Amino acid sequence: MRNAFLLAVAAIGFTATAAQAQDSTPTSSNGTSFRGIRIEANAGGDRFQSQGNHNDKFGYGGTIGFDGQLGERIVIGAEGSYWRANNWNENCSASGGGTVCHKSFDEYGAAVRAGVLATPQLLIFAKGGYVVNEQRKRYDAPAGQTSFYDHFNTSGYQVGGGVEYSLTGEQTRMPLYVNAQYVYSQYNDHTARQRVMAGVGLRFK
Repeated sequence: MRNAFLLAVAAIGFTATAAQAQDSTPTSSNGTSFRGIRIEANAGGDRFQSQGNHNDKFGYGGTIGFDGQLGERIVIGAEGSYWRANNWNENCSASGGGTVCHKSFDEYGAAVRAGVLATPQLLIFAKGGYVVNEQRKRYDAPAGQTSFYDHFNTSGYQVGGGVEYSLTGEQTRMPLYVNAQYVYSQYNDHTARQRVMAGVGLRFK
């Protein structure tokens, strides 16, 4: 499961190197603060989809990333993320006279993010990457039949997008920002997750 974080660290390192090379050229004159390492707290709605059902819960997590600027308006970076629903998220349905329950635990992700500066303070972005989700599937059989329990990790992809707004200027030592985004995760066991979340973070240059 931590392979997603290793991918994120490698991608962040690559992006940081590219950004440092970019910074050797004349700096941007647009006054943006969308550069450097960032850490972010996230919270919002979580929808776990499985077995033709879905369940909605409150969720929360965090993100660490690095952004660099290309030219005057393009921002590109890499990030690693963690997400979970509060008290986890589970779908249960009747099957074969018993009950089958599919439960989702932690999600770890690694993604690349790219965006356009609508203004020096406002970024519109899209992202895509890799995710790993810890899950459990349990079947409670009726009398005379066999129950089962399976605890496993499944991987997949994530896509999403949103907007981010810088609350402080380029010269601030630790610029504060807020964002809102939608992220869709598709797992290889034919389950999925949707997130609509807000974030608040700090950027270190």
